[in-house]
Amino acid sequence: MTVIHAQPTAAEVAAVGVSRIALGIEYKGARYRGWQRQIDGVTSVQEALEKALSKVAAEPVSVVCAGRTDAAVHASGQVVHFDTRVERPLKAWVMGTNAGLPGDISVTWAQPMPAHFHARFSAMARRYRYVIYNDPVRPAHLAEEITWNHRPLDVARMREAAQALVGTHDFTSFRAVQCQAKSPIKTVHHLRVIEHGRFIVLDVRANAFLHHMVRNMAGVLMTIGAGEREPQWVAEILAARDRRSGGVTAHPYGLYLVQVEYPDEFRLPERYLGPHFLSALDD
Repeated sequence: MTVIHAQPTAAEVAAVGVSRIALGIEYKGARYRGWQRQIDGVTSVQEALEKALSKVAAEPVSVVCAGRTDAAVHASGQVVHFDTRVERPLKAWVMGTNAGLPGDISVTWAQPMPAHFHARFSAMARRYRYVIYNDPVRPAHLAEEITWNHRPLDVARMREAAQALVGTHDFTSFRAVQCQAKSPIKTVHHLRVIEHGRFIVLDVRANAFLHHMVRNMAGVLMTIGAGEREPQWVAEILAARDRRSGGVTAHPYGLYLVQVEYPDEFRLPERYLGPHFLSALDD
């Protein structure tokens, strides 16, 4: 059975000898049951990371993440924090941890943080990208890192429909039935539909997301892009406030957590948004 270590309070972290460290993490989620540690022994990103960090620290380490991703979902901008009494150079938290991680998980940076920093609760906004490969032929490459759609998608229709999702709305129709969020009301700051060769990228930034929210948006926008429904369908789905009105949930493979934003006081390192194979989008 996996032992779950309690997180110290801010006061405990502030005590002499306790440090709070933040890490940037990227991973390919294809072979994991999601971010969160599983009690049934199924492989998770959190478990692999904690095991590698514990070797560097020579003591058990428990991490808190900015956003728990689902099975097969990826990240290029995940942020975590942990508390420790041991002293290690920042390079050791990066390189030493990476030496103990599988090749599909990587620590990209480490930074000491004040006691009041919290990877999840200090976040002001999160940003995801959903990557669609639009071609009649199934691709042999990137098969677990993109969502393949064989139907020709009309990007203009998708862009028109996406605008109805921008702003503050009740997103009940776009949340999973098992979603545990207290409120379905979220604010989407932008939802861009970017065409890059055969790739169509949905770039969405919001104050917070509901369970399956981006994948449900992607399913609706692909249906509209394929000409099966009109762009006005999005407004009808929002108004219904019923998940059954919202179409299919898109596959997880194309979804990436690319950025978590925090107040300027924390000054976290900035990197490209990712994923790697679409780096031209950020030039």
